[in-house]
Amino acid sequence: MKKGGCVYILTNKNNTTLYVGVTSNLLKRIYEHKSAENTKSFSYKYNLNKLVYYEAFHSIEEAIIREKQIKSGNRKKKEDLINSLNPNWKDLWDDIQKW
Repeated sequence: MKKGGCVYILTNKNNTTLYVGVTSNLLKRIYEHKSAENTKSFSYKYNLNKLVYYEAFHSIEEAIIREKQIKSGNRKKKEDLINSLNPNWKDLWDDIQKW
């Protein structure tokens, strides 16, 4: 059986910068972003620790394909995607901890 995957979008408290990522373990990955362990990372540099969007897939390969689709879009397309599921741009961290 293939391992599932998730694509996600992070932003900062002012929603000024967006980061699109992919992972096979969303809870662990977002925790890593929030704990700011990698001080050389893009997400650390721009304080990107607010999870505003995610999609789950049956395989990591599907998630990677979707990540590339999202990354290829402009900022407006990313904002529209976030607004479609999370119009208030609230941090979804508490929601995924309940998984």
